[in-house]
Parts: sequence; structure tokens; C-alpha cells
Amino acid sequence: MTSERPESRPTIKELAMRYTPAAFAIALLAAVTSSAAFSAAEAPDPRAVQLAAEGRAALDAGDVQGATDAFEAALVVDPGYSTVYLDLASAARASGMQGKAIRYYRIVLARDPENLAALAGEGEALAEKGALAGARENLAQLEALCGATCAEVAQLNAAIARGPLPRVASAEVSPDAGVSVN
Repeated sequence: MTSERPESRPTIKELAMRYTPAAFAIALLAAVTSSAAFSAAEAPDPRAVQLAAEGRAALDAGDVQGATDAFEAALVVDPGYSTVYLDLASAARASGMQGKAIRYYRIVLARDPENLAALAGEGEALAEKGALAGARENLAQLEALCGATCAEVAQLNAAIARGPLPRVASAEVSPDAGVSVN
């Protein structure tokens, strides 16, 4: 005769010992994930908000360098304040540095790939630079995110229609200008 052990049901103590570590790990993972998501949505530092507002006022007044200085100071105060990167991109575009503006837009897009203002701004800067294919890619992304009727789509469509900005001719110096022979 074989001694078969009758199948017994696990006790509550055995179940608790078996599943407690897994339950604890899942609870810890959920806590860490939710706290990371919460910290990403923190409000910006009030000093950075004030500096960014000063920068926007300077940019509206045509003081691109003053605006850039204020925006950079805002980033020193609060490096996570993504809106300031959009402002820096606007200042860069105002001074004709579309490549630098594209870099700022891409910083925002790395943090938030669905940021409509960054997608539209990057597309406009690409169009102004002459990279119309890249601008059209951004337009397609915008249309997928917000539809064909949102303001960002219209803004980017207009920039693509305008095409690249005219290139500024470099200053040429004639060899005889202002040079005297001793």
C-alpha cells in the first residue's frame, strides 16, 4: 500500500507567508510610481515664474538679450520649468537662431512628446530654416494629436507656406578698406 498523503488545504498562515513578499513588492512599486508621477507635476518655483514673466515682457519690448538673460536665470532657479525652454526658443527664433530654438523645443519634447506648443514651434523653426520635410512631419504629428482645426496646426501651416527665411548675406570686407601701409 502506498502511503498517499491526503491533499490538505493551506492554512491562512501559510498563505500569508507565501504571498506577503509579493504583495509588499507590488505595493512598493505602486507607491514609487505614483510619487514619481506626482513630483513631475509640481508647481514651478515662484521666483522662476517671476523671472520668466520679466523675460516675456522684455521679449515683447524687443529686448531679446534681456529676455534671454531672464529666461536663463529662471532655469537656474528651476531647471524643471519646461515653459521657460519654450520662451528661450522664442527668443532664439527672434534673434534668427533657428537651430538653437530647435534644440530648446526638443528638450521640451523629450519631457513631453505631446506638447503642442513645442511641436508647432519646432516645426516653424524647421520651416524657417528650410527643412520643410521635417516641418511637415511635425504638422502630421500635430494633426494626429489635436486635429486639423487647432491653432497650432494653422500656425505651422502658415509657416510652411511662408517657407524658409531669407538668408542674410555676410558682411564682406574689401582688402583695402581702412588698411594703410606703413
